[in-house]
Amino acid sequence: MNIYVDADACPAVIRDILFRVAQRQQIKLILIANRLVNHPPSIYIQSVRVADGFDVADDEIVRRCKVGDLIISADIPLAAEAIEKGALVLSPRGELFTPENIRERLNMRDFMDTMRSSGVHHAGPAPLGQRDRKAFADTLDRILARRK
Repeated sequence: MNIYVDADACPAVIRDILFRVAQRQQIKLILIANRLVNHPPSIYIQSVRVADGFDVADDEIVRRCKVGDLIISADIPLAAEAIEKGALVLSPRGELFTPENIRERLNMRDFMDTMRSSGVHHAGPAPLGQRDRKAFADTLDRILARRK
């Protein structure tokens, strides 16, 4: 199992959790972003910089991921594509996207996009809180426990 991170949008506190997990579990962690992402020195952690552009990092994650890999991202279209390839997708808030719930998430994303296009503004997600960090860490632990 490799863990791929949509690092452009991943909160630093979540990356820190992932750095510790990669080292402790000796799992390859690949941060993919439009910029180089700083990380602690480790043979298990790699930062990949992709060209600037819309969805370039997402496309690289989808290209690289394989069955059983874990993707960390809140990007719904990326999650849908990764799930189709057999990867697991976990949001930074601890929500595990599955084949059963991803269609609903895509429909809601499209609906909200339509609302924004018509001039209706939505406040966006709340800041990441302690409860979100705990949910992320707990779900990540469960995923890794099943791996063994």
